[in-house]
Amino acid sequence: MSVNRLERVNALMRRAIGEALYKVFAGDPIDLASVTVTHVETAPNLRNATVSVSIFGHENERGDILRKLARKADALQSIINRELTLKYTPRLRFTLDGSIEKGDRVLDVLSKLDTPDGEGE
Repeated sequence: MSVNRLERVNALMRRAIGEALYKVFAGDPIDLASVTVTHVETAPNLRNATVSVSIFGHENERGDILRKLARKADALQSIINRELTLKYTPRLRFTLDGSIEKGDRVLDVLSKLDTPDGEGE
């Protein structure tokens, strides 16, 4: 599969998973507003996909939220299978993406450097 096509599949998967989360977790006491699907990396054979999610806040609950996502992977795959036309529906594996938190920390440090004489502290 060409790289360009695989990038399009990854983008479609990212969007479909983000939308499907609200269907699968309807009624569950999970804060989906804090969960963002940041990146999907699908294998060239379309058999597996690694889904990177960012969880804003909820530092103590991140592991629990990842386990809930993993438990609902079959339901998410079922929705993706209905919405996307792919040769195979990839098996989903969820990982935590900490890049947004790192970016927030960098922006915080930069904003403190911008204030004269450290007035922002």
